[in-house]
Amino acid sequence: MKIRAQTKDRAQSTDYRTQTGKTAQIIWGLGSVFCALTSDAHAMHISEGILPFNWAALWFLVALPFVAYGIRRLKILSKTDLSIKPLVGLMAAIVFVISCMPIPVPTAGTCSHPGGTAIPAILVGPSISVLITAVALLIQALFLAHGGLSTWGADIVSMGVMGAFTGFAVFKLLRKLKAPLAVSAFFAGLLSDWAIYITTSVELAAGIRGDAPFLPLFTKILIAFVPTQLPLGILEGAMTAGMVSLLFKRRADLLVKLGVIKPEHAGGAA
Repeated sequence: MKIRAQTKDRAQSTDYRTQTGKTAQIIWGLGSVFCALTSDAHAMHISEGILPFNWAALWFLVALPFVAYGIRRLKILSKTDLSIKPLVGLMAAIVFVISCMPIPVPTAGTCSHPGGTAIPAILVGPSISVLITAVALLIQALFLAHGGLSTWGADIVSMGVMGAFTGFAVFKLLRKLKAPLAVSAFFAGLLSDWAIYITTSVELAAGIRGDAPFLPLFTKILIAFVPTQLPLGILEGAMTAGMVSLLFKRRADLLVKLGVIKPEHAGGAA
């Protein structure tokens, strides 16, 4: 009986990984086509060469321990859960696609776009979400000319670290306050998106200000983002709420397994 149970579990795990892998490939392919059709006139994220070397190096140093811990966390989880890697691959595809929707902000030297990091932060945790973001950003910089290699560290800090940890913290806080699942996910996505662009404004202002005061330049850059990022933040909140709500309706067991909801909530309103 024990052998049969183990065989059944392995078969289910293999089937789940196959389905997840196929879904990830479809999303990845659609995202690649979409990004290839977008204009390269304005690189999304922080453009290559905008940050001076010392600031670029500083953001790399800040990002490095978060990425390293994300790798370690993924290794630990994958030892006990064979389905975690396919799920992380699917989350990477989602972040890649969502963040491949640039709206140029010429006065800021960058683009507005949804970040998408609140979704993996809620599902697999903020540490692994940072790793997912780092991979998505690297592929975009290497093959799509979106962002840059010199600004990779800064983009990881803004989109990965700040986006993921803000979204995760907001979601957990609202759930503790008994907020509905969809409401918690909405505000997680909304505030995660806005945190990304506040951080990006800090990075840009600190890097390009020269001898000028920091605060006036930071304020100008932040205001430049408002017309695009205000509605995009609301859109990202809606996407995050929609994704989590869909999983709750179709795969509540997965949310329980990932620790997003408690087992007693799986059969009713969360």
